[in-house]
Amino acid sequence: MTDKPILTPFMEASGITLYQGDCIDTMRRLPDNSVDAIITDPPYGLEFMGKDWDGFGTPLGFQTWTQAWASEARRILKPGAHLLAFAGTRTYHRMASGVEDAGFEIRDCIAWMYGSGFPKSLDVSKAIDKAAGAEREVTAYQGHSPSSGATFSPGQYQGQNTLARTLPATPEAAKWQGWGTALKPAHEPIVVARKPLIGTVAANVLEHGTGALNIDACRIAAEDKTPVPAAGYGRHESDNSYQLAGDPKFKTTGVDSAPGMRWPANIALDETAANMLDQQSGELPGASSFSRPGTYANTSYQVGNAALQEGYNDTGGASRFFYCAKASKKDRNTNGAANTHPTVKPTELMRWLIRLVTPPGGIILDPFGGSGSTGVAAQAENVRCILIEREDEYVQIIRDRLNDDQSLFSQLP
Repeated sequence: MTDKPILTPFMEASGITLYQGDCIDTMRRLPDNSVDAIITDPPYGLEFMGKDWDGFGTPLGFQTWTQAWASEARRILKPGAHLLAFAGTRTYHRMASGVEDAGFEIRDCIAWMYGSGFPKSLDVSKAIDKAAGAEREVTAYQGHSPSSGATFSPGQYQGQNTLARTLPATPEAAKWQGWGTALKPAHEPIVVARKPLIGTVAANVLEHGTGALNIDACRIAAEDKTPVPAAGYGRHESDNSYQLAGDPKFKTTGVDSAPGMRWPANIALDETAANMLDQQSGELPGASSFSRPGTYANTSYQVGNAALQEGYNDTGGASRFFYCAKASKKDRNTNGAANTHPTVKPTELMRWLIRLVTPPGGIILDPFGGSGSTGVAAQAENVRCILIEREDEYVQIIRDRLNDDQSLFSQLP
């Protein structure tokens, strides 16, 4: 390849490098095969809140743009490295298709489930009355209603809240009372994509340090419950033969590399969603044990007649089977920064995603830096991170959130 123009960082702080500029143009100047993972929250193509950065004309335009930035991302990633990218439910198919068209393998989709979403739905009954020029009677404003036996004056609370409860003014509007156009948003999909391997997974991991998921680092704890230990099998000290554990001459390996910790799933919850799920599921018992009858010999790894027990001696709601990100009240405004970005992700969720796909000491890239949540999480996980952000407003937020130690921070020319 021809030499690329030298990039000048906007800032460097505690292992974080920030470049200000268009992500595609900036990525074109980063070297090939230089990044261990990409974790990002790109625009969703929904013209969110009228933001210019989220408008692409048509769904196909959004997919084409996604393919363009994902193609640069694929070049920069090491073989077998993963790309995790958030998306909107309405445009996920376009985003995933663009990523696939760029040459990635789509490996999975993680559902990030939350309980705080608000429906952006058109009230059909109100729309019918508005089109007819009919004025609706206001009976209450959100959080305020007339006390029993009192006369309610709409003007009493006018201006305090624009969400009013009204009655249909026309027969047509009454017929369609209660109808809308959208569901309450409760999850965002995260595409799990991988740059093609070179050779086998084992060979790729040994050569490049990428290609696999760090399962043990992302397991779900059994909530301080006592696990039922797996019936272990050991390798004999003298001849390396396998036997049922129990004989002190055998080194117990265990069936599970992390007993008491559940396998990470492709669903992640916030605290509100976890509580809602538990209310629906009620109390559930722990996992059952099972057995595999058979024979074993000194030189074979076969299960004997004893029961192989795996499970967790715990009870609780269904949320305990999934990762639950706990966000602090100060999470959004790290270091007291006034964070006005509309799509901030919880730091704990970003830390979990970083652990899932980033090798120790690795480098991650976020081409859509936003308010710097990936950088904040990377600092907490002690990995290096490259952020790219175009908008002046958000670049300043990133500076404020990451500027937690003046001795480690310098704004470069």
